[in-house]
Amino acid sequence: MDSPSDAFKWFGEGFDGFPKLLPNDCVQYTLYNIDVKLSNVENRAQLRKVRTAATALCKDLLKDFIWQRDEFRVELKQQDGLSFLQGQTNFGDSVEDEWLIVYLLRELSKTFPQCWIRVVDSDGEFLLAEAADALPKWLTPEVAENRVWISHGRMLIIPKEPRKGKAHTRGLTTDDALTFIQDRETDLLHIPAIESEAFYRLRKYPAQIQDSLHQGFITVPRKLAHVLHENAAYISLAVEAFYLRDPITLRPLQSQASKLLFPPEDFVTVSIKFTKVGFAQLKGQDFETPRAWTSSITKVPAILGQKGFEMGMKVTCGFEMLMSDPQNVDKKQIREINLILQDLDAGEDHLPSDLVISRWERREDDEGWLDINFEDFEKELSGRGGQDLLGQRAGFGDTTAQENLRKTVSRFQKFLDDDEGGAQDAEYLDDMDNDNDSDSLDTSSSAHTEHGDGEKESDFDEDRFASMMKEMIGLPATEKTDRPHTSTLNKSLVTARAESDVVDETNQIRDMMNEMEAELRNAGALSLESPPDYMASSKKSLPSMAKSNTDAANSALADPQVSPDTCSSDDDGELDIDFERTRELLNHFTVT
Repeated sequence: MDSPSDAFKWFGEGFDGFPKLLPNDCVQYTLYNIDVKLSNVENRAQLRKVRTAATALCKDLLKDFIWQRDEFRVELKQQDGLSFLQGQTNFGDSVEDEWLIVYLLRELSKTFPQCWIRVVDSDGEFLLAEAADALPKWLTPEVAENRVWISHGRMLIIPKEPRKGKAHTRGLTTDDALTFIQDRETDLLHIPAIESEAFYRLRKYPAQIQDSLHQGFITVPRKLAHVLHENAAYISLAVEAFYLRDPITLRPLQSQASKLLFPPEDFVTVSIKFTKVGFAQLKGQDFETPRAWTSSITKVPAILGQKGFEMGMKVTCGFEMLMSDPQNVDKKQIREINLILQDLDAGEDHLPSDLVISRWERREDDEGWLDINFEDFEKELSGRGGQDLLGQRAGFGDTTAQENLRKTVSRFQKFLDDDEGGAQDAEYLDDMDNDNDSDSLDTSSSAHTEHGDGEKESDFDEDRFASMMKEMIGLPATEKTDRPHTSTLNKSLVTARAESDVVDETNQIRDMMNEMEAELRNAGALSLESPPDYMASSKKSLPSMAKSNTDAANSALADPQVSPDTCSSDDDGELDIDFERTRELLNHFTVT
């Protein structure tokens, strides 16, 4: 079991709680003001200025912007005598919200040079993950903690110290990182290639802020139209409530229409702003008309023909589920909606008339970004994105999806072209496999015995091998043999079989031997007759296979002092084979 990290203390060592992890889909940002000349009071005052500037920046850039879940917000905190600003945002399914926060933080760092910012999400140092292709080898996830900072609009990295021990293979503590920045700011690494990759998605801001929204017409009850006109950001809560609905949250919609907070009556058509993610979530959901709405629709069938009625029904049901869920009572937005409804019930406010609603903004954006042309998608995947009739680059979906896909394909292609690994390793293994197929017998023999020096010999069961060989060439497998030694060919064959534990390879060897046996029979090198007849025939039949070596082969067979590497013979009627010629046959079968 791996030992716990140094930052974790057990109960006997002053246990101070389990390590804190961010929830899923959350980004956390921390801002420090590093200036040794300032006292703690002055430092806190400076941090308040940064917070005020952050609020002003949001009002300037994010006018009428809708967050998918939580908004960007920083609060002044103090821990261990150190003051800082910190915030945490749950961005849900909208990753664009996370990158918008990174953009805002980078802009703040340009305004306040002494402000040092660290941003992480539930995956850790996601800026490094974004720049994975450009990272040096030493900057691994194990050592990356607290090393990545944003300052002066740049991404800076604390270098790895040339020291040994555990500290060399782990990340930094917050105190260590701040001390390094304070004492050795000039030693920080600014690598343009890493920064370019990490901030790649920021190039489209601030224009992307409005591009991430979609506006369209929906038909909803007048009371709900009034609530949405008070604050368009409420729509995100309703969309999420609808998208994550379950049988329990759907119960209010099974009651009578008169008991609903937003009964299906007095409908009006208004233009509502969504996040693109939220609009797609609503659009793609199949939703059966709830019982509370069925009677109202039956009374006014013409309502079905009004623009955006289905989307409006989904939004209204989302608000109904949102407001009736007791888990949402303490949410700020829910309290605000309840106050609006209370003012209406008390007569302190009034529902808008048709004339007033007609003066509201009426805009409908094109929904083409929802459509994907799969032919263009295939072209993008293959890197063959073309141009349209106007000479502009054609693509599928919205421009953000196109850019992200092109970047992904580019990175994948770069990975495949990397000479240091990946595809090359696969090719190398394939080459090795091909070599083994063509030289299986030679490699097996050389791996287990060194010819000529006699220093290495393979260990095997000779009786089992002799029985196997007899079975292959047609002799009874039960016949015993007392061969004094094993020839080079036998060693090669048994080694090939011993190294192959896979059934398919064993069958291939067996098939090869059967083919060899048939070829030897046709050439007259084998005979199942009595040993004397076989010895005579084996001396006369092989010239047809290798005419130039006939005399030498017959001489070797006739000479009782011949080397065992050339011929194997005994007085008990054992099979006698010209192994030089048999080796030629094996090579022939191996090559073919």
